[in-house]
Amino acid sequence: MAVVLASASPRRAKLLAMLGIEFERIPANIRELQLEGETPEEYVDRLAREKALHVARSRPDALVVGGDTVVVCGGRVLEKPSGPKEALRMLSSLSGTRHRVLSGVAAVAGGVTASRVAVAYVTMRQLDTVSIEAYVATGESLDKAGGYGIQGVGAIFVEQVEGDYFAVVGLSVAAFVEILPEVGLEYRIGSIARLGPSAGGTP
Repeated sequence: MAVVLASASPRRAKLLAMLGIEFERIPANIRELQLEGETPEEYVDRLAREKALHVARSRPDALVVGGDTVVVCGGRVLEKPSGPKEALRMLSSLSGTRHRVLSGVAAVAGGVTASRVAVAYVTMRQLDTVSIEAYVATGESLDKAGGYGIQGVGAIFVEQVEGDYFAVVGLSVAAFVEILPEVGLEYRIGSIARLGPSAGGTP
């Protein structure tokens, strides 16, 4: 079955490729703005679903996968920094904290949509200004939620990860595989296959 990743994220692409799945990428350009009264969990779940549904309109033949990831610290949602100055502020606020990372993943196939939100807790060591500035200067932080990438140089800032490591990278592999039966599919090593006629989905 054709698989489409509704994301420009190289991290999500690498994780799908890691599973041996062949796919194409069609980034979903949607407005990403948290609604009033919307919890961080509801926010990432909605964005993941909206991204997948947006692309699925033009690819009804395919399994479309959407994702979104945010960092939550002190009740505040941190997305990708708008520039180096905001990245510096974000990393300064995360220094010495234990914060949450929420990663939503959605799948759309055959008109059926399913989604999950995976959670991880990241403990970051106390950071000094020189280290933060040097890291931001690498450019790595600018396209990462919270301003750091655990799969890159940013790993030196992380003391501990509790929960789903891949949620921190940007796509929960476990959650992705878990939701596939809800859209009538299943993961087999290296591919996506249809379930038998007895499998149902959740609209």
